[in-house]
Amino acid sequence: MNAKPSYFRRLSRYYLLFSAGFAGFLVALSMLEKEGMPRVWIGYLFMLATITLYAAIGLVSRTSNVAEYYVAGRRVPAMFNGMATAADWISAASFISLAGTLYLHGFDGLAYVMGWTGGYCLVALLIAPYLRKFSQYTIPDFLAARYGGPHHGRYVRIMAVAATIIISFIYVVAQIYAVGLIASRFTGVDFSVGIFLGLASILVCSFLGGMRAITWTQVAQYIIILVAFLLPAMWLSAKHSGNPIPQVAYGKLLPTLGAREASLAHDPKEQEVRAIFRQRADDYGQKLDALPASWDAGRIDAQRRLDAVKQRNATLLDIRAAEKALINYPKTVEEAAAAWEAARAYNLRRAAAPAPHAEPFVAPDIAQSDQKRNNFLALVFCLMVGTAALPHILMRSYTTPSVHETRVSVFWTLFFILLIYLTIPALAVLVKFDVYTALVGSDFSRLPTWVSYWANVDKLHPLISIVDVNHDGLVQLAEIAIDGDVLVLATPEIAGLPYVISGLVAAGGLAAALSTADGLLLAISNALSHDIYYRIVDPSASTQKRVTISKLLLLAVAFIAAYAASTKPADILSLVSAAFSLAGSTLFPALVLGVFWPRANRHGAVAGMVAGFGVCLYYMVHANPILGGSAAGQWFHIAPVSAGIFGVPAGMLVMAVVSLLTPAPGRDTTALLAHVRAPEQG
Repeated sequence: MNAKPSYFRRLSRYYLLFSAGFAGFLVALSMLEKEGMPRVWIGYLFMLATITLYAAIGLVSRTSNVAEYYVAGRRVPAMFNGMATAADWISAASFISLAGTLYLHGFDGLAYVMGWTGGYCLVALLIAPYLRKFSQYTIPDFLAARYGGPHHGRYVRIMAVAATIIISFIYVVAQIYAVGLIASRFTGVDFSVGIFLGLASILVCSFLGGMRAITWTQVAQYIIILVAFLLPAMWLSAKHSGNPIPQVAYGKLLPTLGAREASLAHDPKEQEVRAIFRQRADDYGQKLDALPASWDAGRIDAQRRLDAVKQRNATLLDIRAAEKALINYPKTVEEAAAAWEAARAYNLRRAAAPAPHAEPFVAPDIAQSDQKRNNFLALVFCLMVGTAALPHILMRSYTTPSVHETRVSVFWTLFFILLIYLTIPALAVLVKFDVYTALVGSDFSRLPTWVSYWANVDKLHPLISIVDVNHDGLVQLAEIAIDGDVLVLATPEIAGLPYVISGLVAAGGLAAALSTADGLLLAISNALSHDIYYRIVDPSASTQKRVTISKLLLLAVAFIAAYAASTKPADILSLVSAAFSLAGSTLFPALVLGVFWPRANRHGAVAGMVAGFGVCLYYMVHANPILGGSAAGQWFHIAPVSAGIFGVPAGMLVMAVVSLLTPAPGRDTTALLAHVRAPEQG
């Protein structure tokens, strides 16, 4: 009876000592910065110290035991499981991108906060306790047993594994992209090199110790994430309002920010800059209307400009610029149409005045306002059902000692997530207030150094751009372009905080990306090794062989994901949102109906997963111009990021109809469901 309390006390003591050591590390670096330590060394020390810490935990927690490797021995206390799940959950999208989304889109960005938080209520009520009662290793395990047992559940298992791999792979690419972004900024290495450096630290934990190593690493990572996010927010809050509690203080700043937004909206200089962007958009529109003649004329003009600079003995810089313009000119009419349409859309976005931060669904007319509201609700729905179906999160249900501990663990998860999520809207307002009052209106000759730092991290796709469009020497709001993925990482420098805080935030962002990447890679490798290799290919495989196969598969998937991330397929939040729609559409109907509807059978489950995934993927491609679709193909004007609003009902409907048209489940399935649904004893 005393084993559990003593284990909990021992873990508490370890992490209290870790927290004290981390605080001492911050104080020591602050003192070294005051003594003149170069900034680059502070960045190196943060990266080296945190990665070494994760590697050390991975080494200490290494294991070849199946239960320890897959589910951490089913002995993680509820509070620590909640911290680990929160770290698993607070990915690069939450830590890095969410505040930036709120900064750029105001109220509309709250859909992410509401959807992701609400999703955990669905996890607690509909799925997590029942998975723990089942006591297996993976989500495909549960679905295969529920829909046919060891012999007839093979097709359901294969479908669930395929869904797990696709969803987790898309999600993990976003995390590794964030790792590359942070590593390249704070170590100075190339973006692609930064990705593979971060990958090494991911692999040390997940490769050596599986879920056991990942769990104890994620608890440490959550502590770093919490400190890294709260400290700059509290500092900014005290700076602008005199109150160090950002969740309370930012409400008082909203009226002042609203007044500043209104004055900038009517500022003649701002309108002048937006008119320039509007004219540029019109110019691209005229080029598009005149295709293909405009493409041919532009190519001839680019060649003439190059010939002209060579003939007048221009500088080497001018010649190189003309050569680059000719090389980069679209090679075909189709390429020109795509490039000019993208440029036109970009300039139209820059020409539009930003919506007031605190006003919901701002649009020129009621119809467009209704469309914004519908997209907001659709996104909330997709994020909620996606949360309740993400394999790497649901795997956490297996790691606690009992069903009761699983329920308590979900409470702790929500508590630890909310500590961050209640701060994110506050940080967005505080940073926007700082930019609108300190940067806007300043002299271009005195731009802060952080602008050039972040502009040079990715020269092909600049994360920050401030250009004097109207040549008046002053910074207008319309001249500032900030990528949402960089806002949190740049917050300490924007606010003028010591550089040690910048290193801390980078360590927090790295911890968020690594913790989620670890869980996702483990979910993929476990699905392949346990559900495909052990359950289907070689059921007689030894425990040592199963764990070895999982480690090798994890290594392969990690390098493939790193390569995909190096190509920069999309921004972090878009990738993550796509994963949520696919997860909800494919797995949510099978999981929920599998628990609460005894008539659901394997035919319905397979048909439902195929239908949900197919409808969701079709809509994403059909309605997304980036993937070759068209915005004109949207149904009810719903954005492709919310494709799950169609995929989930399609999966539910097809699963219900097919289940009713085919034989009912057998006695074994009914008995399993009765066991899973039965109240916990004791």
